[in-house]
Amino acid sequence: MAVQVAHASVLAAFEAFRNFRDWFEKWWESGQKKIVVKVGGERELLELYAKAKDRRLPVAIVRDAGLTEIPPGTLTAIAIGPCPSELVDELTGRLKLL
Repeated sequence: MAVQVAHASVLAAFEAFRNFRDWFEKWWESGQKKIVVKVGGERELLELYAKAKDRRLPVAIVRDAGLTEIPPGTLTAIAIGPCPSELVDELTGRLKLL
């Protein structure tokens, strides 16, 4: 699980670095805050991903390559941000911490 979360986090950070440079730099300079929450399943992950895309937030989705224990193509994690916390909280604020 930690690897999948880390993978999503790195992908989202690179997305922000390329396309949301101001948000990335503020996040970088302030200590790179990361919060991990859990959802009820794949459908909820896909809904959150779609909402983040619709709101034009940096977002990444991870589908496992299947090189270890998980079948290829399994959706394992998404990451939203770096961006202002209130924008992420609108989507994830109701979710429980992992």
